[in-house]
Amino acid sequence: MKKSLIILASTLLINGCQSEHWGYSGDESPKHWGDLHKNYSLCSSGKNQSPINLTNLIESDLAAIEFNYGTLVSDIVNNGHTVQANYAAGSSITLNGHSFDLKQFHFHTPSENHINGKSYPMEAHLVHADKAGNLAVVAVMFEQGDANSAMADLWKQIPKKAGDKHSLSSKVNASNLLPENKDYYRFNGSLTTPPCTEGVLWLVMKNSVSVSKQQIETFSNVIHHANNRPIQAINARPVLQ
Repeated sequence: MKKSLIILASTLLINGCQSEHWGYSGDESPKHWGDLHKNYSLCSSGKNQSPINLTNLIESDLAAIEFNYGTLVSDIVNNGHTVQANYAAGSSITLNGHSFDLKQFHFHTPSENHINGKSYPMEAHLVHADKAGNLAVVAVMFEQGDANSAMADLWKQIPKKAGDKHSLSSKVNASNLLPENKDYYRFNGSLTTPPCTEGVLWLVMKNSVSVSKQQIETFSNVIHHANNRPIQAINARPVLQ
C-alpha cells in the first residue's frame, strides 16, 4: 500500500473529514459506501476489511502491548458519525519495539467487531499512528453493568450536536478505558469507515469493560442511530491470540 494513502487515511480518521458524505442508513449506508466516491472503492472491493467476527483463533506467542498513556484528552467532538476524543501529544503504545502515537479514540454502538459470534453494546477504538502514518487500533469491548468512571467524565461535556467541539476540563486518561488484563487478539484489517483503507493493525482486548445502560443511552441519544459497520468477510486472514 502506498504510504501516501496510509497517511491520508490517518488524517481522515483523526480529523473526521471525508471528501464525500456517507452514513449508516439509506443510500449512504455501508453497502453503498464503495459507490459513493472513487476513493471509497475498497469499501466494496477490499479483501482485508474490518470489522470482523473474531473466530477460529490461532494460538500464538504475542508480545505484550506497552501502554504509555501519560497525557490526557484535549477536546471532544461530535462529527456526526461518532463522538471522538482527541488526545494530547505524548502518549503511545509500543509493540515488538515499534511505537505508535495515540491520536484519538471514539465509540461505536453496538460493537463493530464480534468475538466468537458475540456482539457487545459498545466498542471503543483507540487510534494510533506511527511516524510513517501506519495505523494501529486498540479495540475495547463494553458490557452493560456498572457505570464507567472515565466515560462519566467524558459524557459530562459530550457535544450534543454534529459539528460541536468542546475543550475538556475533566482530566480523562485513555488508560482508564482499558481492561486490567491487557491480553488481546491481533489481525490485519482496515478502517471501518470510508475510505476503508487497508493495512490497519487491529489489537482487540480479550477482556471487556463495564459501562452503564444510561451511559450507552447517552451516546445513542446524541448520535441518533447505530453507528456500526456490518461484519466483513475474514477471507484468508489469521486471527491470532
